[in-house]
Amino acid sequence: MAVETATDAMAPVMAFALVGALGVGSQWLAWRLRMPAIVLMLLAGILIGPVLGVFDPVRDIGPLMGPIISIAVAIILFEGGLTLNFHSLQDAVKGVKRLVFVGAPLGWFMSTMALRYGAGLSWESATVFGGIMIVTGPTVIAPLLRTARLSRRPAALLQWEAIVNDPIGALAAVFAFEVVLVLNTATTTGEAVWDLVVGIGFATALGLAAGYGLAKSFKRGWVPEFMKVPVLFSLLLFIFGVSDHVLHESGLLAVTIMGIVIANANLPSYEELRRFKEHATVLLVSGVFILLAAGLDVAALAKLDLRAVLFVGAVILVARPITVLVSLLGSGIPMKEQILIAFTGPRGVVLVAVAGLFGERLLALGFPDAALIGPLAFVLVAVTVVLHGFTLAPFARFLGLTGADIPGVIVIGGSPWTTALAEAIKKADVPVLMADPNFGNLRAARTAGIETFSGDILSEAAEQRLELVSFATLIAATSNDAYNTLVATDLAPEFGRDNVFQVMREKSESARHQLPRTLGGRKFGPEETHAGMNKLVRDGWTFRVTRLTEEFTFETWRSEREDSMLVARISPKGVISFIRKDEEVKGAVDVRIIAMRPPQSDPEVANIQPPADA
Repeated sequence: MAVETATDAMAPVMAFALVGALGVGSQWLAWRLRMPAIVLMLLAGILIGPVLGVFDPVRDIGPLMGPIISIAVAIILFEGGLTLNFHSLQDAVKGVKRLVFVGAPLGWFMSTMALRYGAGLSWESATVFGGIMIVTGPTVIAPLLRTARLSRRPAALLQWEAIVNDPIGALAAVFAFEVVLVLNTATTTGEAVWDLVVGIGFATALGLAAGYGLAKSFKRGWVPEFMKVPVLFSLLLFIFGVSDHVLHESGLLAVTIMGIVIANANLPSYEELRRFKEHATVLLVSGVFILLAAGLDVAALAKLDLRAVLFVGAVILVARPITVLVSLLGSGIPMKEQILIAFTGPRGVVLVAVAGLFGERLLALGFPDAALIGPLAFVLVAVTVVLHGFTLAPFARFLGLTGADIPGVIVIGGSPWTTALAEAIKKADVPVLMADPNFGNLRAARTAGIETFSGDILSEAAEQRLELVSFATLIAATSNDAYNTLVATDLAPEFGRDNVFQVMREKSESARHQLPRTLGGRKFGPEETHAGMNKLVRDGWTFRVTRLTEEFTFETWRSEREDSMLVARISPKGVISFIRKDEEVKGAVDVRIIAMRPPQSDPEVANIQPPADA
C-alpha cells in the first residue's frame, strides 16, 4: 500500500528528472552487479509508485503520459526495424531462419492459445497480446548470453531470434490491433475491410517512402553530416504522427517499416545512426519501464489469480518449447541445443511497453479484460528474467553447451612478440585467440597450437565464425597504428573500453600528424611500440608466468626481478587483467604474474618447480 503522506503532486520537471535518474541509474547498477537491468527497473518503479506513492504518472504527468509512451514505443519499434538487415539474415544459419519464418507465426498462435485458455482473455485481447509475445527480449538476452558464456551456435540462434523477431512481434501486434480496431469502430463489414486496407496500406507506403527518401538524401549528400541524426529523428516523429492521424496506431507500423528500409539501404553513415538509436533506446526503454512500473495498477494486479500462474507456466513449459522444437525439426541442429533454446525465452522491456500501450487502447475500445494485459506482461517478464537469469548458465553447463569457463583474450596481429605473449597466456590456461588479415603472419601461432582466425576481426565472417562471447579482453597489436585504433574504437562498446588495449603508437614527427588520443584503446602493459616489442623479443626478452605462494610473495618476486616488465595478473579463478605501467599490483596466494624478462636476469630453465617462472 502507498504511504498516505505521499499525496502531493510532483512537478512535471521533477517527475521527468526522477524517471531519467532511476532508469539510467538502474541500468548502471545492474551493469555493476551483473544483473538483468529490467529487474532493478521493475523494483525501482514499483517502489516509487505503488509502494511509497512518491510518483504517480497519471497524477504528476497527467495528459502527457499517453503521448510520451506512444512516441517512446514508436522510437523503440523503429530501433527494432533498424536492426533487421536482410543481408545478415541471409548469412545466418538455417536455424535462425526457421525460428523467424516458422517460429514467429507458430509462437503467435501458441501464445494466443496460452492467453485464451490459460489467462482466460478474450480472443481480441489474446490475439493482440499474443503477437507482442513473439518478442523474446533483445535487450535482455544479450547480457544473459555474455554472463552464461554459451557456445557460439546456440548463442547466435538466441541472439538473432531476439533481434529479428523484435520488429516482427511488434508488427504482429499492430496488425492484430488494427483488425480489432476497425472491426469494432466501422459500421459495416465492407467499411471495416476498407478502413483496414487503407490504413495499413497507407502506413506501409508511408514507411517505405520515408525510408527510401531518407536513404537517398543521405547517399546523395543532400543532408550534411551534423544534421543527419536530427533529420532522422524529426522525420520519424512526423511519419508516426501523420500515419497515426489516418488510422489510429498505424504509425507504429509505418516507423517499423521505415527502420527496416533504412537498415537495408547500405548507408555509409549507418554506424552513426545505429549508435544514436542505441543511446536513444536505452533512455527510452528505461523511462518507459519506470513509468509503467510506477503506474502499475495494484488493483488490477491483485485480480490476477491462479490462471495467471497457469498462463506463465503454459508459456514457459508448453508454448515456447513447442514453438522452438517444431521450428527446428529436421534442421540438423543437435537436440541438446534445441532443448536449451526451447527453454530459454526471456521477455524484456519492449514487451511491457508495447503491451501496456495496446492494453490501454483495447480497454478504451470496450474490452475490460485488456486491463489484465499490463499486469500479465509484468508477471511474465519478471518470472522469465529471474528464471533464465539464474538458470541459463548452469543449465547450459549441464548440457555441455558453454564456451570457455574462463574469459579469454583476443590478440589482433601476428608477429614474434604477440605469438610469444599468446603462448604465455595459453600456458596460464587462459583461452587465447590470434587474428590477422594476413594468413602468413599466423604461421608461428598455428605451429604453437594457438587458436587463430585469418581475416579482419571487424568483418561479418568474424562475427559469425568466432565465439566472441567467450572473450572478455582484446589487444590490438598489429604494425598499423591506424588499424589498431580503428579496431579498438569499434570494438570498445562490445568489450568495454577498460578491456580493450592497444600497443603504443609510433610517435610522429609532427603533433598534427598524430591520431587523436580520444580514439583507440588503453595503452598495453610495457608501453612499447610494435617495433619496440619485436626488438625486445629479438634481443632475448621472454614472457614468463610465475605463480605466487605464501613463501614466494609478490614483494619477493619484485625484489628478485626488478628489471622485469609486468604485463598481466591472473586471479586464482583464472581471470586475466592486463597491467598498465606504474599501476599498483596486489599479489595473493595462487595469483599468477605474466611479465617480460630480459635474458641476463633469467637464470632458471623452463618448467622449473613452482614458484619459479614457467
